[in-house]
Formats: sequence, C-alpha cells, structure tokens
Amino acid sequence: MKRNPNERIFNESIEFAKLLDAPRSTYLQWKSGISNPTLEKSFEIAKKLNKKITEIWHFE
Repeated sequence: MKRNPNERIFNESIEFAKLLDAPRSTYLQWKSGISNPTLEKSFEIAKKLNKKITEIWHFE
C-alpha cells in the first residue's frame, strides 16, 4: 500500500517541531512567516541545528 505523501510531510513537520521543542502549529507559523520565534528561541534553534542564527534568519 502506498503512503500518502501528505502524511509523510505531516509526520516530518511533527518530528522537526519536536526537535525544535515547539508545538507543530507554532513551527508551521514560523515556516509560513505568520510569526517568528523570540530572539532567545531563535538562538536555541540555531544551536540545535548547529548553525549560526544568520544562516537561518535574516533581517529585512
């Protein structure tokens, strides 16, 4: 039986949200640009992803 591709995307977003220690709904708001994490949370995320904060976000 084939898996629904949307189910895979849904499951991946749940896992990534868990990695970021954020609710999935919050992660999806960040991803879509509806909202942004706090500066403190941004630094936490960058650290978890082993990235510089400027590699993830930029100021416009």
